[in-house]
Amino acid sequence: MERENRPGLAVGLLLILLGLFFLALQLVPGLQAWFDAALAWPLIIVGVGVLLLVFGLAVGAPGMAVPAAIVSGVGGLLYWQNATGNWESWAYAWTLIPGFVGIGIMLAGLLGEDTGRSLRDGFNLVLISLVLFVIFGSFLGGLPLLGPYWPVILILFGLWLLFQAFFRRGVND
Repeated sequence: MERENRPGLAVGLLLILLGLFFLALQLVPGLQAWFDAALAWPLIIVGVGVLLLVFGLAVGAPGMAVPAAIVSGVGGLLYWQNATGNWESWAYAWTLIPGFVGIGIMLAGLLGEDTGRSLRDGFNLVLISLVLFVIFGSFLGGLPLLGPYWPVILILFGLWLLFQAFFRRGVND
């Protein structure tokens, strides 16, 4: 298959999958009941992320895993918030978005873009995102895990960054 034909093939495949999904919603009553639009609207956003990933794979662009992971991750957050009614968690949940970027970078690495470096860099972003999530969540009262001791995470994170800065090998080493 010619490389310039891939986008048309990918869009055609995505339209077919989308059409099959909506046809199934109309023909299978149980599926429509499961897909309650009042609760499951964020799943549409997750689905858009999955479609971005499929499109990237079809056109041979593993880097599309990054926006796919961001869109799907935000959709997952919205689903949780919609199901629980905990909308105020956006005060600290936004810190997970760099982690979604990290997951996308790792996926892109597994799909063929500089695997070793992508996995390392993606893991670092996920770790930083989780640390920020715990810090902001504890500070803003959404995560009572650490109570008044949340600054310890800040200190440990700073030590980790200093350690990396002092002992990281340079590119030319």
